[in-house]
Amino acid sequence: MQTIYFNHDGNVDDLVSLLLLLQFPDTNIIGVSAVGADSYVEPSVSASRKIIDLFGHQSNLEVAMSNSRPVNQFPKEWRLSTFSFDDFPILNESGKVTTPQADKPAHLDMLEKIKASDEKVTVVMTGPLTDLARAIEVDPTITDNIAELYWMGGSMTTDGNVAEPGHDGSAEWNAFWDPEAVKTVWDSDIKITVVSLDSTNQVPLTPELRSRWAKQRQYPAIDLIGMGYSLVHSFEANSTYYLWDVLTTLVSKYPELVESKQIITDVIVDGPSAGKTYITENGREVTFVTSVHADEFFDKIDELAKRATE
Repeated sequence: MQTIYFNHDGNVDDLVSLLLLLQFPDTNIIGVSAVGADSYVEPSVSASRKIIDLFGHQSNLEVAMSNSRPVNQFPKEWRLSTFSFDDFPILNESGKVTTPQADKPAHLDMLEKIKASDEKVTVVMTGPLTDLARAIEVDPTITDNIAELYWMGGSMTTDGNVAEPGHDGSAEWNAFWDPEAVKTVWDSDIKITVVSLDSTNQVPLTPELRSRWAKQRQYPAIDLIGMGYSLVHSFEANSTYYLWDVLTTLVSKYPELVESKQIITDVIVDGPSAGKTYITENGREVTFVTSVHADEFFDKIDELAKRATE
């Protein structure tokens, strides 16, 4: 039985990740929390609670709202889709929300639930590392009960996706949001698996994938996935939307979907390369996902989504 705490930053890919995570077999999810990074936090928490209501299989879950703030905020235009996702009729048909919101902010909720777990916890984070870094700063012994961290973030061998004034474009956004938080986690003794742009770039959101989900609308979870991704389109030149967070989430349960290797890495915390993660001889070891078995990955999404209403 795997024990998981999930911290996400509320955009479409994060919410689809939550939906799929809820379907993992032999898994005890001890906590869910959301931070307003690539989203606005209020609709992110609201949509998370509704997804758990509709597709969850545990009766003890609650959703914690983060009060963490950015060093560098995501573009507003990227963050707005969470409002629309939260308004989908399928999530609001019942007219009520029963999954509670946690009393404590996300970093303290994470700290409390991980330390109280009888089993070591797999931490899955598909947004910035700020809440985990804050939990470590409050009580460094939290790391004693973390089996492994799976993080969607960084860019080791390819360009970043930050295009902001004064930045050189070498960083990935989850790292750029709070570079010091990445450094705090990197300086800890937590075992880390990094699912960075190097591998997520291998699973783009394509018209064929949208059509694949459209043809399976009879499954409510797949219908929600298709509606969710209908909100995201990349209109900038040479820009593509990828399944960044879904890949990270599925790898935490199904490592056979990818190929990985051990590398030594570090992070730059300030200056024009702030948030850049890079390979070096003098950093710390992480498991680095290098490639994806894409067909198996997409099949696993469908398999889990079909399981949601069983």
